[in-house]
Amino acid sequence: MSETKLSLKDKRWSLHGMTALVTGGTRGLGHAIVEELAEFGAAVHICARSQEDIDKCLEQWKSKGLNVTGSVCDLLCSDQRKRLMETVGSIFQGKLNILVRFYT
Repeated sequence: MSETKLSLKDKRWSLHGMTALVTGGTRGLGHAIVEELAEFGAAVHICARSQEDIDKCLEQWKSKGLNVTGSVCDLLCSDQRKRLMETVGSIFQGKLNILVRFYT
């Protein structure tokens, strides 16, 4: 977690111990939200349709010390949505506090 970010903002906004799922988190507003949530201490999982995009973002966030994981999911496919929820449930031990859904 980036202490710099949290020190710049009121500590009452800490998200330590919280979990978040951001769909479409590799680009644009979704990407920015992932960074904000992670910088405030949340463990974040992202999904997108492209493994290449996910890997690129995860590498960037890892270099910043942010706790972000990711997996491929096309939200139009019910079997992929189900697998996503199983993955998220496993990673976060069944606890999901925040859901941010972007779809393009």
